[in-house]
Amino acid sequence: LFAGTFFPENQGIVVFSMYILGMVVAMLSGILLSKTLFRGISSDFVLELPQYHIPSAKAIAMRTWDRGKGFLIKAGTVIFSMSVVIWFLQNFSFTFQLVDSSADSMLGQIGKVIAPIFEPLGFGTWEAAVSLLTGLVAKESVVSTMNVLYATGTGLSAALNQVFTPLTAYAFMAFTLLYMPCISAFATIRREMNSVRWAVGAALYQTGVAYLVSLLIFQIGSLFV
Repeated sequence: LFAGTFFPENQGIVVFSMYILGMVVAMLSGILLSKTLFRGISSDFVLELPQYHIPSAKAIAMRTWDRGKGFLIKAGTVIFSMSVVIWFLQNFSFTFQLVDSSADSMLGQIGKVIAPIFEPLGFGTWEAAVSLLTGLVAKESVVSTMNVLYATGTGLSAALNQVFTPLTAYAFMAFTLLYMPCISAFATIRREMNSVRWAVGAALYQTGVAYLVSLLIFQIGSLFV
């Protein structure tokens, strides 16, 4: 969405750069943690690679069906449910009164409290803050939340052009890529590590890294724009 809106001529390169950014941050994090938190700790890692074959048409069709069905189920449950919740929070105040402006709603009030945190990153609006907050449920909810908050007759892309620039859009993309994963991923970390403390620590570390990377992108980028 953001790549197509703000970088229409280079959207493929911009999306690919997000993959590169994720890999670079992962490698740097691995080096940092191995020299600090996990210094002196070594473990054997054995990965058995299967024989690779050209997939059959049946295997491709089955995998495509499974992936497509999984997304449709998620879109019809989590994303749809979040859209309903966002709509309610956007239209009612804490006294459960219907509001004329979204800024006066429960969502608006919550967003205004946390929005200043993102000012140094270039996207300190309450709508962006709330979108990132709902992204904790599912990263796809970031876009669906914006679609509800920026509901206009001109479409979401046109609305985003009014509040983001290419630089702030890229910083927002980087933050969304790197910050704490969704609740289901958090639960998986908790289960695999068998520790709430480690899961919370991982979430805080990822969010901190996301903030730092996004801050550098915006602040350094601002020197050349």
